[in-house]
Amino acid sequence: MQFRIKAFAAALIGFVSAGAFASDCPQFSPNGRAPVVANSKMRAATQEICYSDFALLHSGITKGPLWSAEHLTSQSVDEAKSNTRTNRFFVDKRLPSGDSAQLADYKKSGYDRGHMSPAGDRASKKGMAESFSLANIVPQDPSNNRRIWSRIEEAVRRLTEESGEAYVVTGPLFSGRQLQTIGESRVFVPTQLYKVVYLPQRQVAFAVIVENTPTNTYTMKTVRELETMSGLTFPGIPDGLKDKRIGGLRGV
Repeated sequence: MQFRIKAFAAALIGFVSAGAFASDCPQFSPNGRAPVVANSKMRAATQEICYSDFALLHSGITKGPLWSAEHLTSQSVDEAKSNTRTNRFFVDKRLPSGDSAQLADYKKSGYDRGHMSPAGDRASKKGMAESFSLANIVPQDPSNNRRIWSRIEEAVRRLTEESGEAYVVTGPLFSGRQLQTIGESRVFVPTQLYKVVYLPQRQVAFAVIVENTPTNTYTMKTVRELETMSGLTFPGIPDGLKDKRIGGLRGV
C-alpha cells in the first residue's frame, strides 16, 4: 500500500497524455464526453459510478472521487430548493473491498465530509440520498466547507438559473509528495478543491480553485490551466473556450 501511495503521489506531479475513454453515464457531460484522467498511474484502481443525477470517477487509492460531474438546469436548481437534506452518509457497495473510505475514517478527523457534487443541487429524493455516498466525498476543512465553498456552490446555482443550464465538474487536487491521510483506510486529504463550470448557452467556461484550509478566498483559472494542474482533461468543453478567463464569481 505504501508503494501505491508514493506512486500515485508522484503521478500527481507530472502526467503524460492518454486517449479518451467512453463514459458509462454520458448524460452528465457536454456532448457525452466525460472528464479524462490523462495519467495512467492516476487511473489505477478507478471506477466510474453512475447515480441518478450525477456521475463520478472513484479512486481506490485516494478513497474518494477524482471528479464528480453533473448537468444542472434552471428547472433542476429550482426543484432542489425544496428538497430535504438527508445527511445519511453510506459506503457504496459497488466498490471493491478496501477501495472505499469508511464512516469511521472521518470520526474525530477534524475534517468535514465534503460533497463534490453538492447535496444542494439535488432535485430528487433519490439524488439527494445518493449524494451522501462516500464515493462523492472528500475530507474538507470545516470552515472552508461551510463558508467559501458553500458560497461558490450557490454562485454556480445562480449562474445556472441565469444561463439555463450548466455542466459542472468538481473534485480534489493533491499537491506535493507528502500527502496527509485520515482514518484506517488512509483517505487522502486534498490540498485544494476545484470546480469547472461550462455554460453552453453563454459559451463560457472557467475553473475555480480553493485551498483546503479555513480560507475566505478563491482563485479563478482557465480550464486549460486547471487541466495542467490536475492531470485531467475536459474534452466536452470546446477547445476555443479553454483559454478564456473571467473576472470572478458574483456574490462570493
